[in-house]
Amino acid sequence: MGGRISELVMLLVDHWGWLILILISAGSLYGMVSRFLTVKPALGWRVLLFVTLGGTTGMVIWIGDNNLLFTLPVFFAVFLLCTRGNRLGRAAVTMIFFCMILSVSAMIDTYANQMNDWYDLFTRLLRPLVWGVLYLLVRRRLPEEPPRLPQRLWQLVAALAAMPMSALLAAVLVSHAWRYQSADAEMLARQMGLVLLPFVFLTALILLVTVRVLAHHEELEQARQLAGLREVYYQGLRREQEQVRALRHDLRNHLTVLEDCLERDDRERALCYLHEMAGAPALTGSRHFCENDTADAVLSAKAAAMEQRGLTPDFSVTLPRDLPLPDLDLCVLLGSTLDNAMEAAAGAEDKTVTLRAAADKGLFMLRCRNAYAGERRRENGRFPTTKSDPDAHGFGLQSMEQIAGKLGGTMDASAADGVFDLVICIPIGLRT
Repeated sequence: MGGRISELVMLLVDHWGWLILILISAGSLYGMVSRFLTVKPALGWRVLLFVTLGGTTGMVIWIGDNNLLFTLPVFFAVFLLCTRGNRLGRAAVTMIFFCMILSVSAMIDTYANQMNDWYDLFTRLLRPLVWGVLYLLVRRRLPEEPPRLPQRLWQLVAALAAMPMSALLAAVLVSHAWRYQSADAEMLARQMGLVLLPFVFLTALILLVTVRVLAHHEELEQARQLAGLREVYYQGLRREQEQVRALRHDLRNHLTVLEDCLERDDRERALCYLHEMAGAPALTGSRHFCENDTADAVLSAKAAAMEQRGLTPDFSVTLPRDLPLPDLDLCVLLGSTLDNAMEAAAGAEDKTVTLRAAADKGLFMLRCRNAYAGERRRENGRFPTTKSDPDAHGFGLQSMEQIAGKLGGTMDASAADGVFDLVICIPIGLRT
């Protein structure tokens, strides 16, 4: 009787029903993956990633099965081709999702094979149930956009992700050679998988939570830095207002002195006094670079820092008050650009840092040029940091490249004839 019922249910889930179940699994996983990785916008890449997720969840994997070994390179290749951003970060997140998917499939296929007539039906239904329920439980806690972490944190995540990956390979592949030698060997393989596979799945989930927490921490740190820049900017404005009020209060006394000079026909003294008044901070005022408050705050702070280090800021910026770029991203782009320029120009003969930025014809364009001393060559496609502690620095250009890529733009950096040239272009939809 049970066999007939299972055959009837299998007819219902066969063909189109089976495809629907695969789509549920693939859709749930795609919804999670797209929150941790930036998928390329072209439809072909999205479809390829979706199909790969569906095919991977539908593949039969059990303890001692070497199918995992053949799935691994295909899975990684598709993920890295279909996404963009930090390479190490993409590899780390890919490793985490691979461990999640294959550990669940291995648990279902290995420990459900005692169900005889119901085995095929059970394994087909349980996969979309697991991934669908998991997605519904975590979707509100998923990050709004793919996390951006500095290289050192991605290195930490990748090292941690190697733990569940090693456990998964041990549970599934190590027992391949001896599982079928005896009943005891098969029992040992099953017991090992019963311990390791849940560990792999839970560890992968915890790592995803860890990535989200680290990304949130980085956002808070950037917000704190932006708030600090704005505080410095507004304190400068407050001091300027106080100086203007003091000048207005003393204006009668200044006019009395000038009147006395003119009555005595002492033009030289009067001109000298006027020059002193013209040089007063209240009349010179603070520099204003553009209408955008965030950009103005960053540029004012960096210009002051450059002058303290003996550098000459040459800024020409035309950015509107309402710029359709996130303030944190704009702060990182301008701040990191000028920090790198200051670091390089400080050791060069030419102390000028030239910055041009504008929003025109639907594009945000940023260009920075500065001199540098010594040699600057690309290593693995990137310019290495010149600071004494390379393990703690050198992430500015990578961070800017990630932001530009996330916003659909590009970043190009070149170094030749002692001049470093950085160009960033991001579509913003402005119409002027």
